[in-house]
Amino acid sequence: MSIGKQHKEAKAKIDRSRAYPIEEAVALVKDAAYAKFDETVEVSIRLGVDPRKADQMVRGAVVLPNGLGKTVRVLVFAKGEKALEARDAGADYVGADDLVEKIQGGWFDFDTAIATPDMMGTVGKIGRLLGPRGLMPNPKVGTVTFEVGRAVSEAKSGKVEYRVEKAGIVHAPVGKASFEVEKLQENVVSLLDALIKAKPATSKGTYLKKICITSTMGPGVVVDIPSLQALVK
Repeated sequence: MSIGKQHKEAKAKIDRSRAYPIEEAVALVKDAAYAKFDETVEVSIRLGVDPRKADQMVRGAVVLPNGLGKTVRVLVFAKGEKALEARDAGADYVGADDLVEKIQGGWFDFDTAIATPDMMGTVGKIGRLLGPRGLMPNPKVGTVTFEVGRAVSEAKSGKVEYRVEKAGIVHAPVGKASFEVEKLQENVVSLLDALIKAKPATSKGTYLKKICITSTMGPGVVVDIPSLQALVK
């Protein structure tokens, strides 16, 4: 069966004119995932903010209760005891100037970068390389810290960084299509809880405007916001 035909059949399972309760939406996304690989499930949330205003920037990170279903390769810029702490916590790469040189040479075989505050002068040399790839350590999301052991553990267990884009939308992965409905739902609720807590005080009117959930290849499913909000503690 062609990809086009599979996508058509997947779309036919979803009523585009309605918003689904989260449990039903997740079940539909799982059912509509047709790729031969384990598709990533992603949530897109349109927020009632103006990201062009500094006081309305929504950014942060959340550790999903059920992880992301993938192996996260963690790099840590640290020296001395903090380097040992990072290795003990399971960091894949630990170093300082040696890692900076490697990255300057075009190496990017890692998913998350963490740095101790005293290393940021060194890391700043490769900011223009890490920044566009979303790999630059940042204190706002907990990746610039002296608590490197905890930061490594969180990254390995499914920590997701989120940042509102110019259009006011946040995109974030919440697991794999192979996850049980309940586990995906719990991850979505955790993400939403974090976004609600991160609401800027200057944001007026409706904060959560639209929520859509989809898999890598599958069609999007619109989520009923009140039913999802009711699950947030």
